[in-house]
Amino acid sequence: RDSTVHQGHRITQQEKAISKFILALSHLYYTVLRHIWKIMNLSFKKIFYIRDKHFQFHFCRCIRWCMNCLEVPVIILLPLIYSKHRVRSTLSTQLSRRKDTKLKTSTVQSASFRNFRRLSTMNSKLTRYQQRTICSQLGNSKLKLLYKASIHGFTGAAFHQRCDTRCPTVSVGYNASGYVFGGYTKQPFCQSGQYVNDDQAFLFTFSGEKLNKYPVTTPVYAVKMIANSGPYFGEALVLVNGNQAVVHSNPGNYYTFNAADVHGNDLKLTECEVYEVEESTEIEKPWRTIVWESEKRKELMESIRLYKPMVSSVSQIRVLLIGAVGAGKSSFFNSINSVFRGHVTSQAIAGSSSTSLTTQFRTYSLKAGREGKPLPVMLCDTMGLEESTGAGLDIDDISSILKGHLSDRYQFQPLCSSAIGGQQLRKSPVLKDKIHCVAYVMDACKISIMPTKLQEKLDAMPAERST
Repeated sequence: RDSTVHQGHRITQQEKAISKFILALSHLYYTVLRHIWKIMNLSFKKIFYIRDKHFQFHFCRCIRWCMNCLEVPVIILLPLIYSKHRVRSTLSTQLSRRKDTKLKTSTVQSASFRNFRRLSTMNSKLTRYQQRTICSQLGNSKLKLLYKASIHGFTGAAFHQRCDTRCPTVSVGYNASGYVFGGYTKQPFCQSGQYVNDDQAFLFTFSGEKLNKYPVTTPVYAVKMIANSGPYFGEALVLVNGNQAVVHSNPGNYYTFNAADVHGNDLKLTECEVYEVEESTEIEKPWRTIVWESEKRKELMESIRLYKPMVSSVSQIRVLLIGAVGAGKSSFFNSINSVFRGHVTSQAIAGSSSTSLTTQFRTYSLKAGREGKPLPVMLCDTMGLEESTGAGLDIDDISSILKGHLSDRYQFQPLCSSAIGGQQLRKSPVLKDKIHCVAYVMDACKISIMPTKLQEKLDAMPAERST
């Protein structure tokens, strides 16, 4: 009644008042029952004169037990009423706290989700045409968005966190007047406070769909690395200057341009973006257009069937397949053979290995259908080229193949060329034994990372062919 804390729960003034009322009520009820008991006890004694003291004792005890039974509901119910009120108040408090916690948690989660969604759907403000126009000045490349001020913040810290050590980069600013302008540098950003030399840096602006380019005039002051600013192109153009959504412009210093043409003298930024320039392996336009239709396929196959060599002594032209290990020379023949046979074939050994699976010089004739006549084309498969010396197809072997000295099923020996090998060679090959066409088979995914020594072997082949 007088305590302020009970079982870790702070007692309110309302709960104190209720407890005092229940105690007073129970005391009053108990007192009334005692008085009723005394009156009834005296009344029974007067009305019923009982001489047997033993019977009188048990009779009075029974009456007292009945009166006590009337006290039990009060003793039990009143605490239950109080505890019920206490449980309700405790539950309501806990529920309100849970609701507040859930509301705060859901608010934090929704805010985090919104931030994640904004970051995951960070879209470029540059149009595809503008990106292609910029990339046309940088070679075969594409742009990857690193920093977007409206999401990451118009601060130098946010810019450097996302863009430091990344290069080359294209920085783009946007203002409310509709101008799109910026600069390019091949140097990585940092926070050294020093100027960086870049003879390829330039500023640009879009005039409609046209890109106006302003090259750096003093390369040693092309870019300055400032911590509290965004992209800093000399003293000529600074985006997110001084941790604010503004532009600093000072034409004539290290870059020559007209401020009105670049940004229309509107120095307030609505957006700033920084892109990393990546090398693109995609070809914007296919080098040839092929119509993949059944009629076109039949036309091409028929032209090969009806082909006739210009020299009567040559019934079949010999096409040599040359390429690195795993490029797919043998698979190329199996594919062509399957097309003309009308079912899948695997005549040439093909697979995946670190060394060449083809160890012999093989000549394969193509046939039209299962029992058809040989086509006027013969594909010649060879051992694959390897980077290391003494492994794979040797340059001397290529010369012997081109000149027709090697016969079918010739076993290649990487450690010794065909010129000094012990196998039987054609000493005087005729025109039909020679190679009439060379086809280079290459993995398009590995052309850009082709080893230098393998490239040297490929470069040496035209010289051998010309001899």
